[in-house]
Amino acid sequence: MPPSRIVCLTEEPTETLYALGEQDRIVGISGFTVRPTAARRDKPKVSAFTSAKIDAILALKPDFAIGFSDIQADIAAELVRRGVEVWIANHRSVAEIIDYIRRLGAMVGAAQRANDYADSLQRRLDAIADDSARLQRRPRVYFEEWDEPPITGIRWVAELVRIAGGDDIFPERALEPLAKQRILEDSDEVIRRAPDIILGSWCGKRFRPERVAARPGWDAIPAVRDGELHEVKSPIILQPGPAALTDGVDAIARIVRAWATSPLRV
Repeated sequence: MPPSRIVCLTEEPTETLYALGEQDRIVGISGFTVRPTAARRDKPKVSAFTSAKIDAILALKPDFAIGFSDIQADIAAELVRRGVEVWIANHRSVAEIIDYIRRLGAMVGAAQRANDYADSLQRRLDAIADDSARLQRRPRVYFEEWDEPPITGIRWVAELVRIAGGDDIFPERALEPLAKQRILEDSDEVIRRAPDIILGSWCGKRFRPERVAARPGWDAIPAVRDGELHEVKSPIILQPGPAALTDGVDAIARIVRAWATSPLRV
């Protein structure tokens, strides 16, 4: 039997289950959940990224818990010790996000709906990629997901930048799965790689472009010189689920398209 009482320890399973019409299975969610708004309004909040209210989760009598990555390994271990079945997904690329949606749907008995939904998301991404391929120029893009210390973008973000018509300036770092492996030991490397656009998505706090522009030597960067510093809200890009493949990539595509079609860039 598919699980009927699910605790979602991060946002992406919540958004996916709502998209599949399986939201009644959810009995608890992450406190960081903002999508969909109905989930934040209706469901008990029982976890954060690195911590959880274990007793509160157990009181909900879940038969399944869903989390993400090494960040939640300790939460998962404690729930397993307390008798809860746990799935910790570890998807890091666009293709893996699509596959995650298919697998989650199959787990709750909604395989066909999940496959249809995943297919629609893939078609949407393909259409954006086709549009961006017609742009006359591709900007170099620096994506920063934290500022102190600077941390570069994860793999699915770099791939979405490419789909949207840009080129991530740290493609080698994007392949590193852990945030600590994407810390910029020397932020002057951004100066040397000279991005045309800087995208900021500081998880949990507002991006401050003026602080980025004021970093020593960064006035030489084309993006700073031309005022091309933009925030992409973390809820729509830093969770590996439907948000990144819809609103997240849309936001990046709008910024890239505006840069590529500006008279100042011709």
